[in-house]
Amino acid sequence: MIYKRSPFGSNTSFHASLSFVFFFFFNILKSAVEGNSGSSSPMEKSTTFLIRRSIYTFLQYYHYFTATAAILALPYSLSVLVSQFFVPSSPLLPSIHNHLKAIFMAAEFPPSSDFFRVLSFKISQTISSSIFALPFTLSFFLVAKASIIHLVNHHHTPTSPPSLSSVLSLYKPLLSTFICNFFVLLSANSTAFCLLFFGFHLFNGFGFSSSPNWLIFMSAAGAVLYSVIIANALIICNLALVSSGMEKSGGYSAILRACVLIKGRASTALALAVPWNLALAAIEALFHYRVVRAYHSGDFNSFSIALEVVLIAYLYSNFVVLDTVVSSMLFKSCKTGCLMDEEGRDCYRIEIVAEKDGNAYVKLTNIEYLP
Repeated sequence: MIYKRSPFGSNTSFHASLSFVFFFFFNILKSAVEGNSGSSSPMEKSTTFLIRRSIYTFLQYYHYFTATAAILALPYSLSVLVSQFFVPSSPLLPSIHNHLKAIFMAAEFPPSSDFFRVLSFKISQTISSSIFALPFTLSFFLVAKASIIHLVNHHHTPTSPPSLSSVLSLYKPLLSTFICNFFVLLSANSTAFCLLFFGFHLFNGFGFSSSPNWLIFMSAAGAVLYSVIIANALIICNLALVSSGMEKSGGYSAILRACVLIKGRASTALALAVPWNLALAAIEALFHYRVVRAYHSGDFNSFSIALEVVLIAYLYSNFVVLDTVVSSMLFKSCKTGCLMDEEGRDCYRIEIVAEKDGNAYVKLTNIEYLP
């Protein structure tokens, strides 16, 4: 059985982008309801500063990022993009999709809801594509991230890039954190589905299902709820991965550090994540339009198609590099950032001190009183 191909590819980028965009507009609506003054908010200033600083860092180490880190990430990018050829026709996709549909039917989710139909299909695509790219993710992707994090963390000069041994020393904590991130995302999805289950059955219990518009309302509310949960989980997992490389300590402790650091800065992290995830989704759509469609139509030249595959994959790799640089800058900003209380304007510096006996300690010190 051949499943219908999505014009947005079958990778996690489009799935993540939808969650980030929903959550992003949710935060915009929240800010509009709370009201603002006309001047730029601290979150907007912080986001602009981090983007400018990240682009400056990327350009400062341009040759290393584009010639070394991007090449290291190239096999991962190729696996992600080429999965669009194999995932739709693979037996894995319908198997996962049928299992998800069976779970949704057992939970008595409304079968006529477009939200659950699209959600089950996109999750099936994401899982299938992730399995296909898993060997390259656990090798090239993590090594590329390690090289970027090490360079940003240790402020190497452009003429003296990090050595291979120093980069590989970060691989083990990154790998352990990556495995823990899998369980975090699994728990986040399970939590979202449980909340949707209780929400739908609660509305059914009160008799709202007789209303003609209840399904539209509940589907929209479910989309927002699911997006908020998944977007927060993805932000924490991404920051935890960077944290494990910066602190050389992975696993659950890196996730706990990320949860502590992201407190009060989720909107900033979200605003930073949206552009790069949308860019990655756009590149996947470009690959589908230029390569996959031409391949299946039979109107292509082997050499030109191969060249376009490499060029688009290289472009994808550069955005993966840039996303990692942004995440590294966000981590450094969170670690030495200031938390302002609204009344006293007291400023504090958060420092994650080294672990001892498997426990991570947070040091909070007052800096100064701001006018």
